[in-house]
Amino acid sequence: MATVGSGKYTYELVEDWAKLPEGWVLGQTGIVTDSQDRVYLFNRGEHPLVVLDRHGNFLASWGEGTLPDAHGMFIDSEENLYMPVKSSHVVLKYTSDGNLLMTLGTWDQPSDTGWSGNYLETAARAAGPFNAPADVALAAHGDLYIADGYGNARVHRFTPDGRLLHSWGAPGKTGAGEFHIPHGVWVHTDGRVFVADRENDRVQIFDPDGRYLDQWTGFRRPCDFYIDSDEAVYIPELDAFMSIVDIQGNVLARWDPPTPGPDGTGGHAVWVDSHGDLYVNRNLEGQRLLKYRLCG
Repeated sequence: MATVGSGKYTYELVEDWAKLPEGWVLGQTGIVTDSQDRVYLFNRGEHPLVVLDRHGNFLASWGEGTLPDAHGMFIDSEENLYMPVKSSHVVLKYTSDGNLLMTLGTWDQPSDTGWSGNYLETAARAAGPFNAPADVALAAHGDLYIADGYGNARVHRFTPDGRLLHSWGAPGKTGAGEFHIPHGVWVHTDGRVFVADRENDRVQIFDPDGRYLDQWTGFRRPCDFYIDSDEAVYIPELDAFMSIVDIQGNVLARWDPPTPGPDGTGGHAVWVDSHGDLYVNRNLEGQRLLKYRLCG
């Protein structure tokens, strides 16, 4: 079987991995795994939260009729799930079996950013939470960082119980702390906050309080992050596919999707399980969920 990547980061695609019930189709998908390597898929489909085992066998689903627009996901050490519902302008915290624990934001009430609804345009101004939030991550001490998102140009920091601490960011294309779709967010173990500034083709890095530290360029619409215990940073790209870089931003591996497609059909979300296997959401019907098995 053909492999992708390079060196330590060499993988093979697991063909037809997900075994969904007959007739079920995944939409755009956020991905996490738990301590047992069960795979949680928060997707824009009739069955919004789908659970599979690591072999792709179907285990459960929930959220039908209540979660209309999945975008991003995170799992904490207690295996609670954090799920942005983009078009409803809320971020929800659930137990892994579907009990709602917390709601951030107000359903169907976007903040006033003057956004036209066209992702090619920035918000007219930054505002509070939320206008089409895109992603959520947790710091080691439990604070939540939310990338907000499509209709805003901010990152918001909340306490674990949902109190807003502060926000940063402004609409823009080049300046430090300017965003055009802050699409993905990850908090490293050292506290640094990584933001995928998608439409500006860059990653911006901040301290825990939102002070700008650095940026990485050379990406093609970066969308998401996973940082592993070796400080390898996995970054799916919408106009490419997958890059793995070290914590200084140097490329370790990079590869294209398994079948060609136009710009906008590349990588959208990523997660890595305890075996080092990759789960990638591709922005293409029929390839919404890809699993890459680590070689060696």
